[in-house]
Amino acid sequence: MQLYLFLGVVTGAILALTGAGGGILAVPLLIFGAGMSIAQAGPIGLLAVGMAAALGAGLGLRAHIVRYRAALLIAAAGMLLSPIGLWLAHRVDNRMLTVAFALVLAFVAYRTFRQAGRQGAAAGARAAPPPCVRNAGTGRFVWTAPCARVLAMAGAVAGLLSGMLGVGGGFVMVPALRSYTDLPMDAVVATSLAVIAMVSATGVVSSAVAGNLDVVAALPFCIGGLAGMLAGRLVATRLAGAHLQRGFALVAAMVAVGLLWRTVAGWH
Repeated sequence: MQLYLFLGVVTGAILALTGAGGGILAVPLLIFGAGMSIAQAGPIGLLAVGMAAALGAGLGLRAHIVRYRAALLIAAAGMLLSPIGLWLAHRVDNRMLTVAFALVLAFVAYRTFRQAGRQGAAAGARAAPPPCVRNAGTGRFVWTAPCARVLAMAGAVAGLLSGMLGVGGGFVMVPALRSYTDLPMDAVVATSLAVIAMVSATGVVSSAVAGNLDVVAALPFCIGGLAGMLAGRLVATRLAGAHLQRGFALVAAMVAVGLLWRTVAGWH
């Protein structure tokens, strides 16, 4: 129990320090720290990340920065694909699933490191307006078919990956909302957290119904995750964001290499 509590604290702290995509390290921590397979670790990681995301989304709702209509559309698409991803996770060979996870993690590390130095760049340097723009008077999105389509597609990808790999999908949602909408960064993160919370809930419920959720491990891990997130939020305000993102990218890259090495070494 203490091991899962400790791993949860580490997961929550990383999530708070690095943003919505930091929860992708929850599954590797359970794999290396507790010796679980991806199929076993996925539902636990998803529950912990979903609970932490719900906490962050609640704070965003209180601050009125969550675009809840967009979040509901994205989450609806994700909820449709999440059970399919979960179904695949229990039918694909664990070694192949681990390789897929490592490749996704390596991509996240590469993209995060590249973007870390551009956090202070001006938001107005777009070549053309994004598909989803807000009404200047109301602040709400002007809904069009292209806007609905790109948001639904992003949600579908996030949902499939969340069910199959046990990740929240923030590493998909944050860049998608930044690319396809004119939202400021605080609204992007808050809306992404709302989506993660809803999509994660679908995957967790599906896992619990199928009997694939280890409650004994999940409870202390989740408690630790919430404690780590609250503590991490206090520290994050005192640290430079670009340095945190680079640090996360390097850790993610090392974890990806470790997962690949472990899988290849055990391949017979």
